[in-house]
Formats: sequence, C-alpha cells, structure tokens
Amino acid sequence: MAEDCCSFQLITGDGVLNREGLENFSRTTNLSQRGVSYAVVAIMGPQSGGKSTLLNKLFQTDFRMMDADDGRKQTTQGIWIAKAIGIEPFTIAIDVEGSDGRERGQDGATFEKQSALFALAIADIVMINMWCHDIGREHAASRPLLKAVFEAMIRLFRSRKTTLLFVIRDQTKTPFERLELSLRGDIEKIWAEIPKPDAYKGTALGDFFKVEITALPSYEFEEDKFNDKVDWLRQRFFHSISPGGLAGDRKDVQPASGFSLRVEQIWKTIKENKDLDLPAMEVMVAIVRCDQIAKETLSRLKLDEVFLFSWFLHSKVSVLPCCEILITQ
Repeated sequence: MAEDCCSFQLITGDGVLNREGLENFSRTTNLSQRGVSYAVVAIMGPQSGGKSTLLNKLFQTDFRMMDADDGRKQTTQGIWIAKAIGIEPFTIAIDVEGSDGRERGQDGATFEKQSALFALAIADIVMINMWCHDIGREHAASRPLLKAVFEAMIRLFRSRKTTLLFVIRDQTKTPFERLELSLRGDIEKIWAEIPKPDAYKGTALGDFFKVEITALPSYEFEEDKFNDKVDWLRQRFFHSISPGGLAGDRKDVQPASGFSLRVEQIWKTIKENKDLDLPAMEVMVAIVRCDQIAKETLSRLKLDEVFLFSWFLHSKVSVLPCCEILITQ
C-alpha cells in the first residue's frame, strides 16, 4: 500500500487549533516513536507564490494548489501539515497561509505575525518563498514578511539556530551570484533595522539563523528545468539533521513524543500574545506529559485487583509513617 502523507488543517483561518487532527496525525504516522530523529520544515511567502506546489514536489504531499484558471486568489487558509513521503529522517511539512492576501485585508497582519512566530518556534527549517523580481525592491511583498519573521525572532532569542532557506522563484537571466549578493544585503539591512533588546544590540544575523539561498526556474514556462532543480533540492532534505545537514543546529530538539503538546502550548501562548520562553515551555510540556503518564498509570492500577488488595494490606502500616515523612520535609 502506498505511503500516506496524512495531510490536514492544523490551524484554521480563524486561528483554531485542530487537536483531534493533530492527535490522529501523530497516531497514524507513529510520530511518537521517532525519538529525536525527525525534522520539521515550514514554508512562508506571498500569496499565490507556488508554496503548496513546491512542497508537493519536494515531499510528495497533497496540499491544495492554486488553479491558474481561477486567477490568483487565496488557496491555503490557516496552517496545514503533512508527512513528507520517502524522506529520511521522518520529516513534517508545514504549509503556512500566504502573506499579503487581499482576502484578509488589513487584518491579515496579526495572523501573518502569529504564523511567522509559530513557524520559527516549531520548525528546524523555514523556507521563505519569494519572487525573483521582488529582490532589491524597497516595498516588495517579501520585505514585510521578512520583517515579520525577524520581529518574531526577537521574541524567540535562544541558542539554537533556525535554518532560513530562501527560495527565489522564476529566476531571471540575472546570474544567481548577483541575486544572492543582493538578497543577502537586503536580509542584513532588515535585520539591522529591527529593534532589539539591550542584551542583543549589535547581534549578528548569523548568530541566530543559518541562511541558505537557492533559485528555481519558472514552473509555468520551464517546467522540466523546474522539476530537475526541485529534484536536486529534495536531496538536501535527506539526512537533514545529521552534522552539517540542512537543519543545522539541533541543540534544544525535543522528542517527537512531545510534538503535539509542544504545538498546542506554542499556539496557545501566541494566541494569548505572550512572549515565548521556549526553555520554560519545554519544562511545561514535560510536566504536562508526566501528569498524563501518571494518570494513565493510576487508571491501569485501579483495574488491577491484585495490586489493590496488596496496597490495602500495606496501607494501614505504611500510610501514616509516609505522611509524617512528607510533612516533616
């Protein structure tokens, strides 16, 4: 039977987390059994920029793609998730609603920033999908997006580096080296302009991000070349978590068994507009998980008649001394 990517809408356009879908995804894909051998890849970028198409080509997922006959309108609403097919290690692909969409209008900025913050908090690799003709333009759609990403990073200052993989779409005849140089200049400029806490004044972009840049031909006019380049890019996601791999720094990676709880806590914190303190959050996730295990264990023990009888016989002798010890401590 063919492997299933198990795609579903993780967060609705109204910002509601799909807990049932998340639990089903974890169970169906055996995510909890992966330990720390997994990677999370998210993609962001302007609306109708081919993000879903790129993910589907890279990871053999089935995210809904824009129909060119319907014109350029919103295709992905909210945040979607799927399992990458045929990639090792186990890789989770996250498709984020496009930025700068007319459907949301001025109110879209809030969800855009929330999405950027979520992607940075949960992903090892964040792909920034952008048009080639936007490079070097002061008011291009990519600049507000980058600003939102970097502002989100200010709330996430931590020792771990996130990989930012910039994917330049519809590359022109301009040599890649020139495009890369111009884009890196834009990135550095935007980073420098973002207000930072005193402790991080003058902090270099490279201290927090591993920046990678690649370019793709036009999918519409050079489909064969596009597919060849995507096949090459797909290979970079194999062994992504190995030393020197695309995922880069994995200092604070959490076991896959806590992924669902981590997603819930991160999104809850973002929706409540609180500053994210990831180390504290990881402790909180661990506490929640330990509490769940304790409840599950207690529930099983309550059904064990031999245990209950044994406990009853010893309780008269042991309970009082134990209580006295606890009180004195």
